[in-house]
Formats: sequence, C-alpha cells, structure tokens
Amino acid sequence: MPLTADRHTPYMNGELVSMALAAGAEVFAGALVVANATGYVAPGSTATGLTYLGRAEEHVDNSAGADGDEQVLVRRRQAFRFSNSDSDPVGQSLLGKRCYIVDDETVAGTDGTGTRSEAGVVIGVDDDGVWVE
Repeated sequence: MPLTADRHTPYMNGELVSMALAAGAEVFAGALVVANATGYVAPGSTATGLTYLGRAEEHVDNSAGADGDEQVLVRRRQAFRFSNSDSDPVGQSLLGKRCYIVDDETVAGTDGTGTRSEAGVVIGVDDDGVWVE
C-alpha cells in the first residue's frame, strides 16, 4: 500500500556489515568471501553459484556450528587486492571486466570452463595482484 504520510525508514551503512556464517565455515581476516547458494557467508572457492561479497574483516571459526551460529564482519564497496592466478592470470585486458574466484585469496581471468563464480570488477593489475572492486 502506498504511503499516505511520512515514514521513518531505518538504514544502515552497507560498507561494513555483520553477516551470518555458513555451517562448517572458517574465514580468516583478509579473505575473499562469498554468499553460498543458501545465503550464508563462506570463504571463496572454485565453485559455481557463489556471490562475491568482499573481504572478511576478522577471523571467525564456525567449523563446528550450524548456519548462522556465528557472524563475521564483511567489508564491501571497496577495492581489494587479491592474488593473481598463476595458471589463469588476470591480464590488463580485463580492466573493467569481471574476474573469477579461485579460492579465498586468488582470482583468475576466466571461469575455468564453467567451474568458477564471478568475483568483482578488475580495476587494476600489478605485480602484487589484482585489484577487485
């Protein structure tokens, strides 16, 4: 139903968000993190159906817990430098394009013949890695 009066609409800063961790997951500070198919945070891995979220701000171990038993702070809406794949590197030609998740610290230039989920957009490539936004 449309508004007929002013409404107080709550908000939150979407840059640093506490998110529910997946069952059996352990993430380390600085890790590339994803939402799995059921919507819980997990470390990046070579798999399809994952949604890139950003970088974990802390180490959280939910390896003995169920979905959502632990929360992890995730930093979003920033560029993070991750390692570049040795076997499938992100090259300068991918500037402004998507790269793909290999693991919780590495991105690649291709989807690995349909085995990898998309990471963010490449905004820089240097000798130390790939800047992913």
